[in-house]
Amino acid sequence: MNKRGVFWIVEGKLLAFPFDETAAVGVAKSGNTYNHKLLWEHIKPCGKPFDHYPRGRVEYNTRGKAIIYMNPNIGKEYVAEIRTAFGITTEPEIRYDFSEHYKCFLDKD
Repeated sequence: MNKRGVFWIVEGKLLAFPFDETAAVGVAKSGNTYNHKLLWEHIKPCGKPFDHYPRGRVEYNTRGKAIIYMNPNIGKEYVAEIRTAFGITTEPEIRYDFSEHYKCFLDKD
């Protein structure tokens, strides 16, 4: 089943969080996905801030096509794993997001 949600690449490993409609923590204002910063505060996989590691998001357009937004430092080798984690069965659109929103330690001067 197609799920929206957020993910990080932490030390070379995918840390994926498909959205759970019963979630009480880390939920975005829209109420239908997670907020990276809010979710990180609850999972705390390490002592780094939420924006330290490259991250991304899975969303769906109005036609049901999966769109993967992600930091440009995340290589295509992770796409298959992201598809599996979020139940994406068709070819997704990949959008590398160069905005401040997805910046990580690799982008900082």
